[in-house]
Amino acid sequence: MVESRAVAMLRRQLTELNKNPVDGFSAGLIDESDIFKWEVLVMGPPDTFYDGGCFKAHLVFPHDYPLKPPKMKFISEIWHPNIDKNGDVCISILHEPGEDKWGYESPAERWVPVHTVETILLSVISMLADPNDQSPANVDAAKDWRLDYQGEFKRKVKRCVRKTEDM
Repeated sequence: MVESRAVAMLRRQLTELNKNPVDGFSAGLIDESDIFKWEVLVMGPPDTFYDGGCFKAHLVFPHDYPLKPPKMKFISEIWHPNIDKNGDVCISILHEPGEDKWGYESPAERWVPVHTVETILLSVISMLADPNDQSPANVDAAKDWRLDYQGEFKRKVKRCVRKTEDM
């Protein structure tokens, strides 16, 4: 029952995104036979160092979606404080619902079942433009962001953007 609800919701969201594309990303299934695994292309936000990049990522939904959040992982190399070196995205809305055991996030900042693929990806695009360097998944990127934004951080991001042009 829960899985059939997840399948129906994901099909509806995929259909809606195909009918009404959203600026900043495109999304589709990795394999047409598996509604739970999506591939997304995230365009680097304008007026950021990511501008011009087209970053590939995967969204993997649990079978009890929307009660639990999907996992998002960038396949393209990307340098960002809230994306670990393996590509895993660390953003509040993708954290399990409820209380944060470390007390850093309020339950309202965490996953709620009203989120959709669109709201997730728009939040990730916003995160690219405005990282949370107080809770980094990539400490080295956060350090570059804080201490050498126009130098080392910019250089590493621009290298990632150039790599996406070769894809």
